[in-house]
Amino acid sequence: MSALPVYPWRLAPDGYATRRQLRAQGLRPGGQDVAAQLERPRRRRGPLVAYLYRVDLAKPVRPMTPARWAALGAANAARRTCPACRRDAGYVIPAALGTCVPCAYPDTQTSGV
Repeated sequence: MSALPVYPWRLAPDGYATRRQLRAQGLRPGGQDVAAQLERPRRRRGPLVAYLYRVDLAKPVRPMTPARWAALGAANAARRTCPACRRDAGYVIPAALGTCVPCAYPDTQTSGV
């Protein structure tokens, strides 16, 4: 296995892109291995690393099918449903609380002041 080429931050040659850059172009890595990496030095810690993929080997993003849209909708609905009262909270339930705000803090009822 050969070592990956390492480029300074923001100085990668044309033809390489990160996952986010590929996605912005409507592409995905498509199973290819990491082709290079960028390193951004930091003062007291190790460098930040970004992996690069070859744009010419990237494949188009797979289109969303009706079944994938339905699965995404069900997953988002599950994130909004309170496990205690089983109601749709209207927002994503915070992981720190685990339940909707009224179930997490039942004693702090707001009065009409």
